Amino acid sequence: MTYLLFKKLKFNKPILTHIVVDTQTKNAKNKNTMDAKEISLNEKEVKPVVDMLNDYLANYHIHYQKLRGCHWNVKGQNFFTLHIKFEELYTNAQLTIDEIAERVLTLGKPPHSRFSDYIKESKIKEVNTIGMADMTMVETIIDDMSKLIELERDLLEATDKAGDDGSNDMVNRFMQFKEKTTWMLRSFLGKK
Repeated sequence: MTYLLFKKLKFNKPILTHIVVDTQTKNAKNKNTMDAKEISLNEKEVKPVVDMLNDYLANYHIHYQKLRGCHWNVKGQNFFTLHIKFEELYTNAQLTIDEIAERVLTLGKPPHSRFSDYIKESKIKEVNTIGMADMTMVETIIDDMSKLIELERDLLEATDKAGDDGSNDMVNRFMQFKEKTTWMLRSFLGKK
């Protein structure tokens, strides 16, 4: 049996203060129970997708922070161009991170939210952008995007196998953005 306990605050508005769940009841849910079935997905088939999305989230957080560092620390003749571009990219990355986390929640599992987990799980590694040459920054971001695209391709296969069209569509959109951005950054560097 579940009890919700409320406490009255100012203006007589109730606020939820406790939830009591009888753990002997078969209806009690484990906090890690996935509810993918609520959106017509098979929980067992979606679990690997959720795990991969959490790894993807970890990589995106490290990439995001690297973009912030590049934005803050870029110097040289390309300052104005790159300062604006890095801001555009970290703003996009911030929105992407939110969408990934919300997709994990949609699939019924909490997204990872500690930087210690991100650092441990991420293929993308932290770098010190202080004193880094502007063109090296661009190369570093291209390298990150390459790793993210690799993760996205793996996710596309896993989401297809699980029948998770929602995650597949989301990841595909993110990958297309990075593919185009990679082409533009490589062109900026004068590379093919």
